[in-house]
Amino acid sequence: MNQEIIPIYFVPGLAAGREIFKNISLPDDQFKVHIIEWKIPEHKETIEEYAQRMAADVKEENAVLIGVSFGGVMAQEMSAFLKLKKIIIISSVKTKLELPLRLQFARKTLAYKLVPTKLVISADDLTKFAIGPKTKKRLEMYQEYLSVRNEHYLDWAIENMVCWDRETPDPKVIHIHGDEDLVFPIEKIKDCIVLKGGTHIMILNKFKWFNENLPKIILENNEVN
Repeated sequence: MNQEIIPIYFVPGLAAGREIFKNISLPDDQFKVHIIEWKIPEHKETIEEYAQRMAADVKEENAVLIGVSFGGVMAQEMSAFLKLKKIIIISSVKTKLELPLRLQFARKTLAYKLVPTKLVISADDLTKFAIGPKTKKRLEMYQEYLSVRNEHYLDWAIENMVCWDRETPDPKVIHIHGDEDLVFPIEKIKDCIVLKGGTHIMILNKFKWFNENLPKIILENNEVN
C-alpha cells in the first residue's frame, strides 16, 4: 500500500523569503514541501483579510502549516480559513501576552510607528530590527535571507506583529521555541517544545534538529479538528 504524501506549507518570518528553509529536508516519500511567499498588503488590509489571501495558497485539505516568527502568527490567522492536519509555529508567539515587554510598550506608545522604514530597508538595519542585536556572525548569517524589502509590506507587517490582538492561545498549536531566543524570550512563552541552545534564527543554524524531529512531530497523532 502506498503511503499518503502529506503536504507541508512553510511560512517564513517577517521580511524573510523561502531561502530560510533551504536547509530543511524532509523525506520526499512522506512529505511534499511548499513555501508560501509574502504578498504586498492592500490598502488598509486587516490581518484577517491578509490571512485569507495567504490561505488561498494552501491547495489541499489536511495539510500541515508551519510558520516561523511572524510567519507563525500568520499561520495561526490562516488556520481560521483552512482544514489542517496540524499547525506548528517556530520561534513565534501564541498570544500577545507572550510578546516581550519592549514590544508591548511599543504597542501602547505607538513607538513602532516611529521606525524609519525607508532606512530600515538597508540590509544591516533590517536584520537588526528583525532578529535583534546579536553577534556579528549571526547577523551576517541572517542578513542574506531578508529579501522582502517593500516599504508598504514592512510597515504593515511590523504594525501587525506588534499589535497582534490574540489573548487566548489555540490549544491545537504545536510551539517549538529556543531557550536563547532574544526576540521572543523563553520566559514569556508557555507550553512549548524547548530547543536547548536555540535562538531566533534556529531554523537556519539548528536545521539538523528540525530535519530529524519535524517528521516525528508531524506524524504524531494529535491532528487539528
